[in-house]
Amino acid sequence: MNQQLGKHCVKLIFGLKQSLRRGHRELITAASVAVCVLLLHSIGLLQSLELAVLDQFFRLRPYESPEDRITIVVIDEAYLNEVGWPIPDTNIAQLLQKLNVHKPRAIGLDIYRNLPVKPVNQELPNAYKSMPNLIGIEQLANDKNVSVLPPLGLNQNQVGFNNVLFDSDVKVRRSLLYWHVDNQVHESFALKLALLYLKSENITPSKAKSNPEYLQLGKAVFTRFQANDGGYVGANAGGYQILTNFPKPKCQSSCGEFYSFRQVSMKDVLADKVEENLIKDRIILIGSIAPSLQDFVFIPYSSSLMGTAKSVPGIQLQAYFISELISAALQGRPLLKVWPDFVENLWIFIWSYLGAVTTWRIRHATRSLLCILVSCFVLTLSAYLAFLYGWWIPIIPSLFSFGSSAIWMTSNIAHMQGEWKRSKEFLYHVINTISDPIFVKNEQHQWIVLNEAYCRFIGYPNKFLNEKSDYDFFPKHEADVFREQDDLVFQTQQPQEHEEEFTNADGQTHQIATKRSLHKDAAGNLFLVGVIRDITQRKLMEEHLKRTADELSRSNDELKLKEDHLRYLAYHDPLTGLSNRKFFTEQLYESLHGAQHDNLLLGVLFIDLDGFKQVNDTLGHETGDRLLMTIAGRLSNSLRASDTVSRLGGDEFTVILRAIPNVQIAAKVAEKILSSIIKPIVVDGDAIRISASIGISVYPYNSQDSETLIKQADAAMYRAKRLGKNRYEFA
Repeated sequence: MNQQLGKHCVKLIFGLKQSLRRGHRELITAASVAVCVLLLHSIGLLQSLELAVLDQFFRLRPYESPEDRITIVVIDEAYLNEVGWPIPDTNIAQLLQKLNVHKPRAIGLDIYRNLPVKPVNQELPNAYKSMPNLIGIEQLANDKNVSVLPPLGLNQNQVGFNNVLFDSDVKVRRSLLYWHVDNQVHESFALKLALLYLKSENITPSKAKSNPEYLQLGKAVFTRFQANDGGYVGANAGGYQILTNFPKPKCQSSCGEFYSFRQVSMKDVLADKVEENLIKDRIILIGSIAPSLQDFVFIPYSSSLMGTAKSVPGIQLQAYFISELISAALQGRPLLKVWPDFVENLWIFIWSYLGAVTTWRIRHATRSLLCILVSCFVLTLSAYLAFLYGWWIPIIPSLFSFGSSAIWMTSNIAHMQGEWKRSKEFLYHVINTISDPIFVKNEQHQWIVLNEAYCRFIGYPNKFLNEKSDYDFFPKHEADVFREQDDLVFQTQQPQEHEEEFTNADGQTHQIATKRSLHKDAAGNLFLVGVIRDITQRKLMEEHLKRTADELSRSNDELKLKEDHLRYLAYHDPLTGLSNRKFFTEQLYESLHGAQHDNLLLGVLFIDLDGFKQVNDTLGHETGDRLLMTIAGRLSNSLRASDTVSRLGGDEFTVILRAIPNVQIAAKVAEKILSSIIKPIVVDGDAIRISASIGISVYPYNSQDSETLIKQADAAMYRAKRLGKNRYEFA
């Protein structure tokens, strides 16, 4: 069995080396490393590190504005020493009554009251019945703990479970919203209080439009947690869980201490020492912070790079849950989301590929180390910025894949150095026997071998050029072209021929044609070989022919512009810019053909201005021209883009209404035109009123040829004038 496994490993390594020699080093390395890292990730070896990084992101996030919707009434150790535990029912009832006087939106009692506390009386049950906005707690049974019944006297609608989900490191990073027990749906303590608060904002739970299986509250859709979301592997995904994007509010107490949420003591509430604004219209949570009750949990904010982790009271954990639900529903505060598995795997592969490419392309110890450090910083910063916007991006697998690829490629580079020197010596002896200028470059674009013809062509001895690049000897614009063409050959691994400029040591610029090709030695080292031909004289002749062709093209362009201008003059009215009679006639003919083909109605409007001659005679032709230009603009604004308005001459206009569903549309357009024309027109301070008479003919009802349609519209227009003007008539 072991011998067979060894043979398979040898075959795999040999096949991998062959693939690397075929020029797929970066891709094969990245894929191999990514598969190994994904395997480690899938069996959960990276989960604890990923969760630890997530905790640090929570600690590094900036503080948010104070949470003014929640106040915690704390039961401290001093009060327990005074009244004992469990707290008498009378004290709890008195606390609830004093709180209810100030009209909070909801009250959450995070204390188990499943058994009566002597002396037993009806004061507490009566308080329960009088406060529909009170929510108590129960604990549902699971594999780790037994159930705790809800407070006696509270109906089931006023009870929410407070079961908490712990990760393998005994921290809480998820919250339960719903839990099914015996086919009965139970809501969490935090969800019930949040829904009570949101009900006053007219927000109720509903199914999300994007996925009916998800809960939507206001602006937020709560995506259901899956077992392998984010850094988790095979986590318990029972019930309706969500990843908790713990808020980070900061409140200052009256004594100067800072808390995540506003806190007041139960003793102060009973003594009426708490301001009304800390209770009114808020969610009031009642719970213990006394160490003796041991109601403490660890959350992401509990983590610390130095020192021990600090736990938070269970009542504060519920405040975090409630604050997240309300903020997401009201303000759209980001919830913690994860990428699909495919996107996460692609992200890990990309960073694995970047690690391989970075090391392989740079090939310099100091620069590679610096680039790796910068890349790791960029990865961490990108993941942190994404976290601030509610996205949990895997960072540990990405860092592992990036670093592993870099180490693998470093060892591969070291293996290739042995063949490098021998290959250079061999190439030098081969190309030095050829008369054309020839250069050989490495993957860093440095000259490693040059023949004597190239040294004479550039004008420098070989010792000055060795291990230098184009940027050391050529103008930048030429070196940029050389680098671009070299990169093209390295990337495609195909021979390329390109024409370029080449300036030698004497400042003389030559036009050259360079043929580049890629060669490998036995170790897979790549060499770019370039062969140069001087084509200066040929390019001078081509440039002369090109100038002649450009002059001919320029002459053709000028003729075309003149032709376009003449065409515009032939089809447009010079005064108003509208199309003229000729254009109108052609358009009407084409429109009739289209209407006949598509079985559509077409309207023709003949418009004549009423009283225009009087304006011309009394105010002058200049005023009349300005009046016509204004009328032309109003006509254009009254029509659709598909319609055509033309000026036939004088004060006569025509309109083509295409694709109208019925003749009433033509009437509505005519009414719109009459309304726009009759509005006063101010010319040189004088307000001029003018109207129009419109005749309408409709294809195919009145005629099927253009001339008859125009004549009938013209006759209808004259009939409109005889009947009183400022009106329209159908043919």
